[in-house]
Amino acid sequence: MSGLGAEPERSVIQIMTFSQQPVWDAPWRFESIRRSSGSGFFIRGKRIMTNAHVVSWAKQILVHRYQDPRPYLARVKFIAHDCDLALLEVEEESFFNGLEPLKFGDLPKVRSAVVTYGYPAGGEQISYTRGVVSRIELQTYAHSGNRTFLTVQTDAAINPGNRGGPVVQDDLVVGVAFQGMPGLENTGFFIPPPVIHHFLKDIEDGYYGGFPMAGIRVVPLQNPAYRRYLNLPDNDLGARADSLLPVASTEKLIQPDDVVLRVGKHEVGSDGTVLYEGNRVSASAAFQTAQRGENLPVRIWRKGKETDISLPMNVYLGDRSVGNQYDVLPRYFVYGGLVFTPLTLDYMKTLGQGWRDSANAELTYELYYRRNEAPDRSRTEPVVLASTLAHPVNANFKISSRALVDQINGIRIDRLEDVVRAFESATNTHHVIEFVPNHAFETLNRAGAEAAQAEILKTYGVPKDRRL
Repeated sequence: MSGLGAEPERSVIQIMTFSQQPVWDAPWRFESIRRSSGSGFFIRGKRIMTNAHVVSWAKQILVHRYQDPRPYLARVKFIAHDCDLALLEVEEESFFNGLEPLKFGDLPKVRSAVVTYGYPAGGEQISYTRGVVSRIELQTYAHSGNRTFLTVQTDAAINPGNRGGPVVQDDLVVGVAFQGMPGLENTGFFIPPPVIHHFLKDIEDGYYGGFPMAGIRVVPLQNPAYRRYLNLPDNDLGARADSLLPVASTEKLIQPDDVVLRVGKHEVGSDGTVLYEGNRVSASAAFQTAQRGENLPVRIWRKGKETDISLPMNVYLGDRSVGNQYDVLPRYFVYGGLVFTPLTLDYMKTLGQGWRDSANAELTYELYYRRNEAPDRSRTEPVVLASTLAHPVNANFKISSRALVDQINGIRIDRLEDVVRAFESATNTHHVIEFVPNHAFETLNRAGAEAAQAEILKTYGVPKDRRL
């Protein structure tokens, strides 16, 4: 292996980020400024590639060249929170003097050796960690929390400072180091070339749209009797479309219980996998080969015969609330000291480590399961009473927080704008706020709430009553 011969470390960049996140249960507030470090590397086009999580919520980004004490100011040019990649740019032209862009290689083979470059946390010098590729599969990317992409596992440990650094094989970048796994020692994961190239292709139009989704859940179809019932050939090909996300273009072309035989150039095995560059992985990898706006050829089995369709591939945002959110401030509305905000994963995490326990069962069910189990009763954007800013006008409230809002003044709350409309259009003397479950309700004196509004906002340092 010749990974050190070309000295790729000279193109590895140390990144220092000063970031500030919002407080999700008091959305007008911010946490204190946090300093963190990461790594990146220089690529063609005078750009630095790194992880999205290294520079998320950044207020300031400083970068250092190899063995150069001078800090340079950088900024985010493109960021992809779904696949945890970002590109930075530096205005100071002298930063690029003598820098050689690193080039990308192919998806490495299992059992082949790689070297991870980066600046580990707590140190100022670059480190080199040798490892062996042990597995290639689809895994959930921790940064987004709700997206699964191709991932390469190595026995080289990856710590926070190394993240964003290049994984090199034969002088070529074959991945971007990005996460470890709790409980596993000497194990790291990196983002492989297919995901990196998808990101770089996406931004060619000057905008990052994201990985598209077909919205098809494919499950194994290995029961011999059922396969004979469907008149499927005995060739171990074809997996069943078990359910669909509410993606209109997919719902027009795919039906539940269709058998998916081929996606793009990849045949789908009866276990719901495809052979991807010599690796048996989930069929989702085949759907991810398409760019947003493209049509993907898909072959299905329906009513005893093969059918070829051209499936439009678009970005799906319907599950945004169940993933971590970045760089967009949380929405809220404060009225009479009652703080309303959308139900999201970020809000749930404010409830502490055990936020999935029985005390929050209704919120967990609403966030994760109702859209699948009872879609006719699901809400576009469920809203919670996040907290109550204590004041005599709401002194008798027994429900003070963590409650899912059902109706206000008889208006069903499907999204945050409905809360605003329900309060501002009211004419009765009292507001009636109903919660899920069991129609528990509270009342608020309308005249008293309106009279106290300005005082409450001032007392608690809330600059505006809403962010919509």
